[in-house]
This record gives sequence, C-alpha cells and structure tokens, in this order.
Amino acid sequence: MVEEAKPHTVLTDVKLPPVNSKIASRLEGTDILVTSNFDHASSARKNRTPIAFEVTIGDRKDLERISQALELRPDYLLINCPNWKIIPLENLIAETKGRSKILARTTSFDESRAALSTLELGADGIALASHDTDEILKTRDLILGESFEISLSTAQVTAVKQIGMGARVCVDTIEILGEGEGLLTGSSSQALFLVEGEIHLNAHVNSRPFRVNAGPVSSYVLSPNGKTRYLSELTAGESVLLTNRMGRTRSVDVARIKIERRPMILVEASIGNRKITTIVQNAETVRLVTRDGSKPVSEIKPGDEVLVRSEEGGRHFGTKVADEMVIER
Repeated sequence: MVEEAKPHTVLTDVKLPPVNSKIASRLEGTDILVTSNFDHASSARKNRTPIAFEVTIGDRKDLERISQALELRPDYLLINCPNWKIIPLENLIAETKGRSKILARTTSFDESRAALSTLELGADGIALASHDTDEILKTRDLILGESFEISLSTAQVTAVKQIGMGARVCVDTIEILGEGEGLLTGSSSQALFLVEGEIHLNAHVNSRPFRVNAGPVSSYVLSPNGKTRYLSELTAGESVLLTNRMGRTRSVDVARIKIERRPMILVEASIGNRKITTIVQNAETVRLVTRDGSKPVSEIKPGDEVLVRSEEGGRHFGTKVADEMVIER
C-alpha cells in the first residue's frame, strides 16, 4: 500500500487509514506497477499505468540500470542499497531529481530519516519494510511532522515579575534558527509561549543561532509528535519542534542541553479572561516572539502582545486529553 504524504510518499505493509492511498504491487491491475523488468515497464507505460521501477544497487555497474530506467520515464524509482546507504542515494538524487520520484527501501526509522534528508532535498519517499511497530510509528511521526502546522494566538502581557534563581535549560540544536523561530514552552501545557532562538546580535555577547534559552527545568515544551515534555527530560540526539511566528514547524535534533542556575523572570499574560504564565531567564538574549518581531524579556511590559499556542483540556504523560479538567496556576 502506498500512503501519499506531503512532501514524501511512504510504502508500507502496515494497514493505515485509507486516506489518499494507492495499491502498489507486482500484479497487473493495481494502481502502481512495481517491476524490475524493462519489458513489463514499457508495456505498462503504453497502458498509462504508473510505474515504480525497482533497482538494487550493489556497485557502480548497477547505476547504468538507472539511466536505462529513466528513459522509460517511470513515476517512481524504487531503490535498494543493501550495502551503502548514503553515497549511492546522494548520486541518485543529484542525477534523477525532477525526472522521477525516488523511493528508498529502508528497514528502520534511522534509515528512513537518513534517506529523507540526504543532500538536504532527500528522497521523495521511503519503502519501509519492518515488523517493529515502534519503528513504523516513529517513521510515521517523522513524515507527518514535516507538514505539521500550529495555530498561534496573541496574548496580552498583564504583569512582569522578577523572581529568584532557578535551573534554566538552554536547548542547543544541530541547526541554524531563523528570525521569529524558536520553541513553544510554558508553565502550563494549555498555553505555550513562543521563545525565539538567540539569533540577534548583542553588544555584550555573540549570537547563538543554534540555541533556544527555553526556560526552567519544570517548563513544558511541545514535541514533534504533538505531545508535551518537560525541558528537564530532553537529551542530546532527541528531536524538538521548532516553530516560527507563522505557525510553520520543523523537527530538529538536539546537540546538547545546558542546565545552569540563573536569575528568572515571570511573565503573566491573558487571552480574553484566561490567565497564562511562563518563566524564563531574565536576560536580554531571551526574547518572546510577536506578530511582527520579538522583544527581550528584560524589556517586556504590561500591554505588550506576544504569540502563544493555546488549547483546551489537559494532558496525561504529554498526550492531549480533550475532556480532562486540569487546573495549573
């Protein structure tokens, strides 16, 4: 079964909801013909049947079959690299991008993630063959996360209060953050503030465009799978969800977590009659994102407006429970 997913396509033997799904098989009469036979592919092309031409790459000689296959203008190239995973795929992406959709055969989440990100462009999809449910679900979340969008609301700051020292968490990623991009964190899972990455120049310290000074260890942070976690739980190699002011997101990996004691500040805001709060380090480099920019928490005052993600209901171990009543103060 092929599950169409933007921007990638997934082949899997697991039964998923039949949303925009197509059947891919070596049998005639299916939506997509999977074949490694040039005659069969040529016949299917004449009948206007979509083709997934399968090629196993063991050495450079096998690359010649790719050139021959491209002459048939297949809809998909289903690539199996049993020995080398990255280099052949890099070469194929460079050669075939735009001429045919590349689907890489994978057996795990790690292989799938590598295939979808090779040469930045990534393969157009993966053909996942795994009996491990966890691996399949992680791969599903990886692909769904790429098109994950978040609705952000405007909250009006009502009070700002300097509080004591606390253990704050800097999340250093393996990426470079853009303007207006950061992590959604807060004191309540029902209202997360968008904290911008340290991308701005400062007269006192250099910028750290890979970093989000996210808040105290007890704060919630929104994860790529839509669940919340505590900042204290994050470790190197895990994924976090970056969000920009437009609500567009991307999943990136953590390079390191830095926990240090620093002076903290409490920001209280409101959405209508609802009161929400967050705590962050009291520093010029920590900024909350607004509709048209961002503002250091050291300069924020009542009346300012900041961007938040607001939701109803509670959460149980990070999973949303819509009808649960939770009071967090």
